[in-house]
Amino acid sequence: MRTEQAEVVIVGAGPAGSVAAGLLRRRGIGVLVLEKETFPRFSIGESLLPQSMAYIEEAGMLQAVVEAGFQYKNGAAFARGDRYTDFDFREKFSPGWGTTYQVQRAHFDDVLVREAQKQGAEVRFRHVVEAVDVGGAQPVVTVRGEDGESYAVQARFLLDASGFGRILPRLLKLESPSNFPVRAAIFTHVADGIPAGTFDRNKIRVGVHPEHDDVWYWTIPFSNGRCSLGVVAEKAFLDRYEGDEMTKLRALVNEDPGLAGLLKDAQWDTPARQIAGYAANVSSLWGNGYALLGNAGEFLDPVFSSGVTIAFKSASLAADCLARQLTGETVDWEADFAKPLKAGVDCFRVFVEAWYEGRFQRVLFHPDSPAEIRGMISSILAGYAWDTSNPFVADARRRLGVVEQLCGA
Repeated sequence: MRTEQAEVVIVGAGPAGSVAAGLLRRRGIGVLVLEKETFPRFSIGESLLPQSMAYIEEAGMLQAVVEAGFQYKNGAAFARGDRYTDFDFREKFSPGWGTTYQVQRAHFDDVLVREAQKQGAEVRFRHVVEAVDVGGAQPVVTVRGEDGESYAVQARFLLDASGFGRILPRLLKLESPSNFPVRAAIFTHVADGIPAGTFDRNKIRVGVHPEHDDVWYWTIPFSNGRCSLGVVAEKAFLDRYEGDEMTKLRALVNEDPGLAGLLKDAQWDTPARQIAGYAANVSSLWGNGYALLGNAGEFLDPVFSSGVTIAFKSASLAADCLARQLTGETVDWEADFAKPLKAGVDCFRVFVEAWYEGRFQRVLFHPDSPAEIRGMISSILAGYAWDTSNPFVADARRRLGVVEQLCGA
């Protein structure tokens, strides 16, 4: 079996892998990306957060994304029964981008990886990582190529951006159980048929089930008259419904009169899918010669669309650490990569937990929230979970608790 040499190997060509590749190439570092599928390919997670734009810009991919024609997004709307509230991300506490896009991921991911290629990253599609050895001075990856032949790549460093494939956590037995209940999502894309002026297509719509605090729907409009539609609940709840995924999804949509009315003219033309047990943790985000990016390391929940933002943040932190390490500097990966990444993830976690308990929903739907507090919450919903100048980031659990009590009173 032949052995190749590479400076940095990235497993996976999704958003984390492509942006990491772009950031490394802009520093003159050689990159080999190994991707098991061909692009474009379907993926879920279509509503970006404004914080993401800074990393796209940093990676030199902003113009390509802007010119791709994606749906403009300036905020998030929340609905339950006759209650409705929305947040304009331009009216946020933190400095930085206040707008972004809602994207069909097949196109978006393809745009990013093609830009990485233009910047000099070598990308090999339909190349599957079969084994990893991180016991030596440098990691060695065993790969099965498109022709079915296996080969090895020795690299100075390895980044796992394999998403829900979680290549290194599985091969190196790094996975640890999540403390979240086993939730599932059933989703599809539809031609939504929503009349102009009846729906703010510049915002994701998050709807709460009329009877269940912990069951919610997403409606993410695209620029071509279609939208992504999904429902999230504990898997045991979804299993109560009979039929295939499409039958279950349509039944659940019909239980929310507001959403059912919005989609009354929709064409349900794409088979629905289900993913379950997606929340994941790992024992460590880095090790000897490797680091985990995005969903390969940790995934919380889709409710606040934080997945791609966390992926980009991890890519940026890892690229900074790698650029220093490859020039001979000693890098503390725990202090410079894992801890800062976890800080933002843990902030999101506080709000995700409060959402499912119904506590954060009471804050969101409260009719008299002060503008200052709404601006701070808007920042977190926009992805700025690492801005410690925001009291709701620096002291998330206590601050949210105080506001919950005020809203309850």
